[in-house]
Amino acid sequence: MSTAATPMPAARMSHREILEALSGLLLVLFVAMISSTIVSTALPRILGELNGTQTQYTWVVTATLLAATATTPIWGRLADMFDKKLLVQIAIGIFVIGSLLSGFAQDSGQIIAARAFQGIGVGGLQALVQIVIAAMIPPRERGRYNGYLGGVMAIATLAGPLLGGLIVDTSWLGWRWCFFIGVPIAVLAFGLLQKTLRLPAGRRAAGPIDYLGAALIAIGVSVLLIWVSFVDSSFDWLSWQTFAMVLPGLAILAAAVRVEKRAAQPVVPLDVIKQRTPALAIVASLAVGMAMFGGAVFLGQYFQIGRGYSPTESGLLTMPLMLGVFLSSTVSGQLVTRTGKVKPFIVTGAIILVLGFASLSFVDHQTSLGALAVGMLLVGAGVGMTMQNLVLAVQNTAALKDLGAATGAVTFFRSLGGTIGVSVLGAVLAHRVQTTIAAHLAERGIPAGSGGGSLNINALPAAAQTVVREAYGDATGHIFLISAAIGVVGVIAALLLPSITLRSSLDTPAALPEAEPALAAQA
Repeated sequence: MSTAATPMPAARMSHREILEALSGLLLVLFVAMISSTIVSTALPRILGELNGTQTQYTWVVTATLLAATATTPIWGRLADMFDKKLLVQIAIGIFVIGSLLSGFAQDSGQIIAARAFQGIGVGGLQALVQIVIAAMIPPRERGRYNGYLGGVMAIATLAGPLLGGLIVDTSWLGWRWCFFIGVPIAVLAFGLLQKTLRLPAGRRAAGPIDYLGAALIAIGVSVLLIWVSFVDSSFDWLSWQTFAMVLPGLAILAAAVRVEKRAAQPVVPLDVIKQRTPALAIVASLAVGMAMFGGAVFLGQYFQIGRGYSPTESGLLTMPLMLGVFLSSTVSGQLVTRTGKVKPFIVTGAIILVLGFASLSFVDHQTSLGALAVGMLLVGAGVGMTMQNLVLAVQNTAALKDLGAATGAVTFFRSLGGTIGVSVLGAVLAHRVQTTIAAHLAERGIPAGSGGGSLNINALPAAAQTVVREAYGDATGHIFLISAAIGVVGVIAALLLPSITLRSSLDTPAALPEAEPALAAQA
């Protein structure tokens, strides 16, 4: 149903109206998040049964992130031009189709392709939910609703890994239900949105969609990420393959910047992101995304392959990470609304994130679970204090008519950071594991081929299983150290942010009509 069919005055929604609209949006956010968390603990078993490799393991995650990243700015600009509610429902439809295709996949290649298609819908859901919420609630008041968002994030992130573990450990279900289970939830969210979401009428951006810029960005980023996935394993850093991929990738991105400068409605609005606050928030989001996605995605693999826990046990063991996200996002959200300040929480969260990854950098295949829990709790707390507040800082600078593009831009760079992080750290992990396995097999006099290239560890001889588990357990700490180093960039960007006072109006003071002087005064 279009917003035009049910017009509302351009006034603030009541608390009750907001809660009704949030019910469907929160279910959408839940299904988008659980699509990743439910698979995280199941991936080692899925790729093991499909005889997948470490590179394919990384690409099952990267494919979704890449598709979501490439399409996020398009979804954002579309939200400025068309019915936001309809766009959310279209994204749900794409997500459902992608989930079904993933569930019916017969090999690693098919599941990677299906996850890429699913990522288009996930990118839309993640960006559009934030855009719709921003269109309903002024920045200053948005913090009080972060508790609801934090609760949904916590449920999805806590229940997802546990549910994924239970599914793959239940013989009569099997891993395919990790993808099927999201379908009825998405359908329910679709119906709930249809019934509850009524957005206030507002001005829409006019002009053609910048498809050329979007295509160039998607192609350029994809080329570079494909290079990152294969460099140092399939070919050397200094090789003809590197030059054949890096130079064209950079050239395509340079062309995308030129197109964006000239476009009437660019998918990445350069005039917005070059301002100090959005620019620094984007740099921080890029770094936090690289550290968070790149590091946390391998925790399930560490527990299952490096430590030998079942998928269900792995889901339970990652709960401190999710608990940290819930507690910090809820508390910081309330404090943001009370104070109107957001920078202190971004800086604190970025520092805590670095400390968390630094503590996890010491893990090996024998690290105590207590020490791991403390590190994960710190990482989760850092994520909860930074991710949404960085988006809020950018939205606070954008006019309502450009809200979608601005939100899409910061979400794009955060997802880009996550995609790069997963690709780079996955390549580093694969190289380190292969080197360690070869050395340890030689030390113990085991034939070199006994380590295998598959993630189906249980198919290996007992002696080789021990070597492989130790290699994965010891190598994981190294990628957490890299994540901590990347996180330092986020701390620096957060420190350089200006002092931000959140406005109490939906639109910027300059964009507010004269009929709303009270709102302009509050801004």
